[in-house]
Amino acid sequence: MAAPPSNVEQIVEAYAEAARVARAAPGREHAVVHLSTDLADDVMVTGDLHGHRRNFDAILRIADLARQPRRHLILQEVCHGGPAYPDGAGCMSHTLLEDVARLIIRFPGRVHFLLGNHELSELTDYPIQKSKQMLNLRFRLGLQHAYGAAVERVRAAYLPFLESCPLAVRLPTGVFISHSIPENVASGRFDASIFTRELRPLEFYERSSIFALLWGRDYQSQNARAFAELVGARVLINGHEPCRDGFDVPNEVQIILDCCGDAGTYVLLPVGKELSQGDMVERIQKLA
Repeated sequence: MAAPPSNVEQIVEAYAEAARVARAAPGREHAVVHLSTDLADDVMVTGDLHGHRRNFDAILRIADLARQPRRHLILQEVCHGGPAYPDGAGCMSHTLLEDVARLIIRFPGRVHFLLGNHELSELTDYPIQKSKQMLNLRFRLGLQHAYGAAVERVRAAYLPFLESCPLAVRLPTGVFISHSIPENVASGRFDASIFTRELRPLEFYERSSIFALLWGRDYQSQNARAFAELVGARVLINGHEPCRDGFDVPNEVQIILDCCGDAGTYVLLPVGKELSQGDMVERIQKLA
C-alpha cells in the first residue's frame, strides 16, 4: 500500500532540509568536510551498508550521538541491497536513505554521508547489475511500492540530496576518508580540484573525476601512495570493497571498512591525536 500524502510531504521536506544542512555543515569547504578539534573530539567511521538495517541500527547505538555531543559519524553507501518488499516488489534500501536524511537533520553538522558509487548511480541513472539483477530497477520498484503515484516526486526530492553529499572528510591528523580512490593516479588524469572548488552539476553525469574517485578499485601500494600524496594524507580510509572480515588493509597507507555483512566493522578515531595506520587498525571493532 502506497504511503499517504502526508508521509510523502514529510520525506520530500526531509530530503530538502538534509541537503541544506549537509551543505552548511561547519567545516564544509566545497565537497570536503574538514573536521577540527574545535568541531569534534572523535569521529566514528563506517563502511558500506547496502540496506543492512541491523548494522545501521548498531551504528546508531554505538555512536550514541545524543549523549556524545562532540562525536561525529561518517556513513556511506546505503542504496541497493538488504531486505526486499514481499512478492518481488523491489528493494527496501530507500528507507535507509530516508533515515540517513533524517539523521543529518537531527544532528546537524555531525553526520556526514559520503557520496558512493551506488548513490551516484541513482543520481545519474547509471545502471548497476549484480547477481543478474538490475539494482537500479529494484530500487525504483521499491520506491513505487512505497509511494505509488508520488514516486517521481520523492525521486525528484532525493536527487538534490545526493548531490549535496560530501566527497570526503579530512582530519587534521592526515587522515582522508572517501568512498574509494581513483585508478592510475600517476597518469595525471585525475583532477584533484574536485576537492577544492564548486562542482559543476554535469560533472556528476560524466565519466569525470567524481566517477573515477567513486568507482576506482586500484589498491596497489604505488597507486594508494600516489593518491595519498595528491590529497596530502598519511592514511586513507575507504569503503567500496566487500571484506570477508569486515575490513582490509591492502597496503601501508590504506584501510577499507565494510558494514554490509555480519562481519561489519567501524573505527572510532580521535580528531586531534595522530595515529599510525597500525594503531588505527587495532582500533577497528565489530558492530555485533
